[in-house]
Amino acid sequence: MSKIDHSLFSAGEHALEHAFGNCPECNNALHIRNSKSGAFLGCSAYPDCQFSKPLHDNQITILKEIDGTACPICGATMAIKKGRYGMFIGCTNFPECHHIEPIKQQEDTKLTCPKCQSGHLLERTNKYGKRFFSCDHYPQCRYVLNFPPVAGPCPKCGWGLLISKKGQICCPQPMCDYQQD
Repeated sequence: MSKIDHSLFSAGEHALEHAFGNCPECNNALHIRNSKSGAFLGCSAYPDCQFSKPLHDNQITILKEIDGTACPICGATMAIKKGRYGMFIGCTNFPECHHIEPIKQQEDTKLTCPKCQSGHLLERTNKYGKRFFSCDHYPQCRYVLNFPPVAGPCPKCGWGLLISKKGQICCPQPMCDYQQD
């Protein structure tokens, strides 16, 4: 049977103890902390010092500069970038200039939002590339559809539009079971 060297466990300082540096506010060591939102770096002097920062900085990566384009704000070249919420077009003069544009322009379906009766439904894509339809009066109106809208009211419940789901025309209301082939 081999002996365990207990001196390895009694060392005063661990090799990674100062790996994250010191707090810029109070100069105490930074440690990994956990919260319901995930891991982050926090000051070891908490609660006296409340400094924290993300464990992983969500860096924006420039994938390709777009030749012949200019930022409408500062005139710098525009580039295709990848960030926390997917790909987008942004100014290469960041962080001085914060101009960004979506890669795919939002298309108006020309259908009135059935919830607020004043907005239009726009076709959008989420950060994974999945398309959805939402009211252009967001955040005042949060109406969202995961399937393409179809003009015309539901004949059964009277809701302002229908959806095309798996080759059928259906009512998007959960309490209504209207379907048409």
